Amino acid sequence: MALTSLHPNAENATQSEMEAAIKCCRSRRENDRIRAMIALIMGIGREQVSRLFGVEARTVRRWIRSFNESGLEGLLDKPKSGRPRKIPRSQVSACRYLLDHPASVGEGHWTGVKFHGYLRKEMQIEAGYSTVIRFLREQDYRLKVPQPWPDRQDESLRQAFRQRLQELLSDPGVDLWFADETGIEGDPRPRRRWARRGEKCRVTKNGDHLRMNVTGMVCPRTGEFYALEFTHSDGTTFQAFLDEANKDVHFERKRQILILDNASWHKRKNLQWGRFEALYLPPYSPDFNPIERLWLLMKAEWFYDFIAKNRQELIGRLDLALCWVINRKNQNKKTCALRT
Repeated sequence: MALTSLHPNAENATQSEMEAAIKCCRSRRENDRIRAMIALIMGIGREQVSRLFGVEARTVRRWIRSFNESGLEGLLDKPKSGRPRKIPRSQVSACRYLLDHPASVGEGHWTGVKFHGYLRKEMQIEAGYSTVIRFLREQDYRLKVPQPWPDRQDESLRQAFRQRLQELLSDPGVDLWFADETGIEGDPRPRRRWARRGEKCRVTKNGDHLRMNVTGMVCPRTGEFYALEFTHSDGTTFQAFLDEANKDVHFERKRQILILDNASWHKRKNLQWGRFEALYLPPYSPDFNPIERLWLLMKAEWFYDFIAKNRQELIGRLDLALCWVINRKNQNKKTCALRT
């Protein structure tokens, strides 16, 4: 018995039978086991087979024992033990349709609790809540917080802006800059996180109203980023930003198009634009401004659970965050890639 456990019994299956079985394998595991038997019968050592198929030596010995005891059947996957699945495969398509179309049964959206209740009450599926959540994850559904989205967009204006953007992108003498303002709080709203059940999850919240504003701009082609810090945003601070940007930024191309939203201070008639030409986004279209992605990235990286005790501490942290964005040009190009 010890000898047969070390080498497969070639009388259990011919090489042609094993090669035919390989074509019918239902998984790569079955395929590997049969190929390993062929290699061993042809004289390749167990250690070499172990390395060839990326398994341990004891696994190869187990394959040999199964082959010697049951032939090719011993190398095939057995039906899994345990209770049958609570959500039958015949109803998976119906469940997916419900998840994608909650309105079909009078629901605005699904939560885990509501979907679990519907399956039990209306579809008579006796599955526990944890089983339903596991099913959702297996079907590649994830719990997400909806992104607020305006319903006042004018699609004709958005389409015209896309066309204008394509024209400017195809002009080798033009660089596009996207500008925007953002606010940085000294005690930002806590973000969601995983925590142990039953334990209280707390972060510091002093209630002090510390805030700084940043006006910035980014060139998606080069990844260059420029920003200034202010205590607030208005026409005066925006003019100061334009003045400093015209002095500090090295422009590689002849025309500089500065794309902005429709804030009132961006449209003051007495603004001195310098080398910039203003182009305004369609109303309610922040998705067209890639600098929004930079702000989100910066805040997640530098202001996650950050609590400033005073304004100077907030400014110091903001200085580091802006320098971090300035120094990552290659990543900025990927983050701010235009999606027209």
